[in-house]
Amino acid sequence: MSYGQGGSWGGPGGPGQDPYGSQTPDWAALADASAARARRKRWLMIGGGVLATAAVGAIVATAVVSMDKGGERASDKNATELPAPPELPTESAAPEPTFSSVDPLPPPNPKDFISSADKDKAPLSADTLFPGGRLTMGDRVYRKGATTRTTNCAAAAQGTLGSILASNGCDQVIRATYSKDGVAVTVGVAVFEKEAQALKAKDEAKGGIASLSGDGVPTFCRAPSVCRKVTNSVGRYVYFTVGGFTSGKDVTESDKDVYTTGDDIAEFTFRQILGRGRAQASAAATAPAA
Repeated sequence: MSYGQGGSWGGPGGPGQDPYGSQTPDWAALADASAARARRKRWLMIGGGVLATAAVGAIVATAVVSMDKGGERASDKNATELPAPPELPTESAAPEPTFSSVDPLPPPNPKDFISSADKDKAPLSADTLFPGGRLTMGDRVYRKGATTRTTNCAAAAQGTLGSILASNGCDQVIRATYSKDGVAVTVGVAVFEKEAQALKAKDEAKGGIASLSGDGVPTFCRAPSVCRKVTNSVGRYVYFTVGGFTSGKDVTESDKDVYTTGDDIAEFTFRQILGRGRAQASAAATAPAA
């Protein structure tokens, strides 16, 4: 058996061919073809994703538009079916407060009730003017002695005071005596019908009220003893004080105890008379209208 020139076998496949008719693969070409197919597949997948996303977005947008349109239709439908809200009353419909154009009457003046017997109707006696058995003024305590009331005004006075009281229409005189540490003071309250009479009697007053002894207080401030005398008035009342020593000693300006006792008793008497006016004015203010 001879071999052909230039060939391995010289058979029917020709030089370089498989004797069984098979060809050796071109691996580089196969790799390029596989890469190309992979790129086409990747682009197809990307394109499909984009198309799917766009489709979903379009569906959502359509659903939103549909819901808005449906909401508008439902809202329009409800608006036509619900009744209109009732009208609320305006501020002008509320009742306006009304005020009386008549000014209220001023409260009664207490002095009016103690300036005339027509209004001064409260009970009046030694017990109402000088209640209790003791009088306390600050840290000073005075013992109350004898008291008296008389319609004979001249009998309760000394000197020319008696005739002055009588000539001005004195109705009564109420007296009380207070004492402390050898000093005694008698206060006498002369009562008139009107304030004008009381003022005239005060201006004309001379002499003094007669001191009142008794109930543990000896006779004092009778002639020739020198005593302190004071006259004052409020409303239809004139009140007098006479004070001195129960021993009969004359009073001088240095005897401060006599002055203090006389001032305390006069102040207390003024408060008592003014209190009558306040009590009656308060009762009149709270009394029901007739």
